[in-house]
Amino acid sequence: MNVYLYLKHFTPEGKNLNEGTSKAVHGLASGLVEGGADVTILCEGVSKDSIYDTKSGYTIAAFASQSTRPSFEVSENLKKYILAASEQSIFVLNGIFHRSVYVLSRFLKKHALSYVAAPHDPYHPTIFRKNSYLKWPYWYLLERKMLQQAEIVQVLDQRHGQWLRQLKVETPTLEVPNGFSPSDVKSVSTLGWTHHKTPEFLFLGRLDAYNKGLDILLKAFAHLTEVPKWNLTLQGPDWGDRQFLEQLVSQLGISESVTFLEPDYELSPSAIIAKYDVFCVASRFEGFSLSALEAMLAGRVLLVSEIAGITPHVHASNCGVIVQPTPDSVKAGVLHLMQQRSHWQEMGLNGRQYALDNLHWNSIASRALEQYQSLLSTKP
Repeated sequence: MNVYLYLKHFTPEGKNLNEGTSKAVHGLASGLVEGGADVTILCEGVSKDSIYDTKSGYTIAAFASQSTRPSFEVSENLKKYILAASEQSIFVLNGIFHRSVYVLSRFLKKHALSYVAAPHDPYHPTIFRKNSYLKWPYWYLLERKMLQQAEIVQVLDQRHGQWLRQLKVETPTLEVPNGFSPSDVKSVSTLGWTHHKTPEFLFLGRLDAYNKGLDILLKAFAHLTEVPKWNLTLQGPDWGDRQFLEQLVSQLGISESVTFLEPDYELSPSAIIAKYDVFCVASRFEGFSLSALEAMLAGRVLLVSEIAGITPHVHASNCGVIVQPTPDSVKAGVLHLMQQRSHWQEMGLNGRQYALDNLHWNSIASRALEQYQSLLSTKP
């Protein structure tokens, strides 16, 4: 069968896949190819239409448009390309509160073509609290209709379906977690476990204070008086909040213990994470957290927010603690981990083995492909 994955900002030659959604779409596309599907990633924002065949076996079809940003305008050549697709095709639309995804869903619906909605974030109440005056009207006027008319909503964690049902979206859900590719896995011998005298904590990802709960994380550590010494590093691209976070660090009086680092795209995430003891994700809302999966592959201990899609896997492998996105809960989680410090290496290796056994893109994509085929077989 033919699977088309739409991600407007995917790069036309599949290079520099440093952004989480792009990495996830690449991984799923590669796994679907291994499962026997013909896969094309559809994207926009280039100056000239192009077709590129990747080494992973999927094709990237890029279409000229003014920007890779969400827009109510979709390339006319993209629409023509879609209409030329075979009948045995399904379209997976990636993005949440994304105008281009909405427009494309209406086009597919008009032409009786099957689509899967893949938001990559849960519709948790906290996602509506920031810019609520924009999000709620968009939800009622556009987003909900797009989800209701999808064949299925692809979620990163089956638990995220509950938030859809509370919002009166009864469309069936399909769990497709994020996974890893063989190139993501480093030899255990390269990871090392340095027993730092002062415990080293890391957040690796975009510096988005609200989404990633970085203000929560900093406030929790500021009240960690039970641990005499600790170091926390925040590393990643600035999404406009670094100055605010640096000011918060100063206000909290923890400047000597908190370090901000620019993103390092030369090293793999696992290689960066392996320099630290504990990986922290205190997000207010989080689809999955690929960085947390990379921490598992690096054999590190995790502190994760309960909303993150990776949480059931952390629980199943006993490689960390699960917390609520509040300063008190995060602090309690850190203290609990400190009590287990002598077991961190064992816990990290348990998480690594669990990820290797259960979160390979090929097996994840194989299950997704079965569901896609089932959707097409039942369509009149």
